[in-house]
Amino acid sequence: MKHWIHIFLELTKIRISLFATLSASVSFILANQGISLSMIIPMVGVFFLACGSCGLNQYQEREHDQWMERTKGRPIPSKKIFPMKALILSFSLILSGALLLFFGTNRIVFGLGIFALFWYHLVYTPLKKKTPFAVIPGALVGAIPLMIGWVSGGGHPFDFRLLAISFLFYIWQIPHFWILHFHFGSDYEKGGFPALTRTFTKSQFNRILFVWIFATGVASFITPWFGILKSPLIIGVLFGIGGWLLWKALRLLIAGYQKPYGLSLFKSLNIYILLVMICFSLDSLTPVQIYYSLF
Repeated sequence: MKHWIHIFLELTKIRISLFATLSASVSFILANQGISLSMIIPMVGVFFLACGSCGLNQYQEREHDQWMERTKGRPIPSKKIFPMKALILSFSLILSGALLLFFGTNRIVFGLGIFALFWYHLVYTPLKKKTPFAVIPGALVGAIPLMIGWVSGGGHPFDFRLLAISFLFYIWQIPHFWILHFHFGSDYEKGGFPALTRTFTKSQFNRILFVWIFATGVASFITPWFGILKSPLIIGVLFGIGGWLLWKALRLLIAGYQKPYGLSLFKSLNIYILLVMICFSLDSLTPVQIYYSLF
């Protein structure tokens, strides 16, 4: 049983799936101005869609994964699960998530979920085989869970506050992905993917990465001006988080990109976005809700 649970967690890239669900939960809380039982169905739907989508992506890239050190231990290339079984499981999860959104939410939420699947598997995944810049259009997928959460919470899909939050998450994904892409450049080449290491020198990549990380930090200062946050304390904390990331970006520019520091920067970006989500959530919760969410 433990063996199959481990395979399921690997196939569905559980951390990525949970992150998508968490980001949808944050935007729901912001739009709804608090936690509600009505968020359960759309969040479970997002989770199932994310799990199934990750599994389907591994099925699509199974031939490439077997040649890369970083991915050859995944369930399909390591033969822990047959490709057809992985495909059936992935489609079952996608269908379950889609049905939950269709019957448990509204047409806009359901449409956003289907659009995310289409964009990820029919646009972004094929594009990865052609250009290392595929993440620029591909990062749109990471912003869609926020839209799903926002609309599920009663927000308008074209609200400027939602666009501001989505932009922050969108821009964060690009340096987050490119650090891994550059760090494992030779591995990507083995897998048949165009690599950033063939496109840029280390110094060129250093400057480009600095711009994207700096822009991500600046987004922390811009977002509150759209009226998303109410608490001056939370806004101050968010500014502090953004300032910390700007300092990290400046260190990168001065020191130059080095592999050990690159992975440290990757972790810093993860900490940054987690702290941002905590700020967004706490600003919309009452003291009672905060107490029960913590204890």
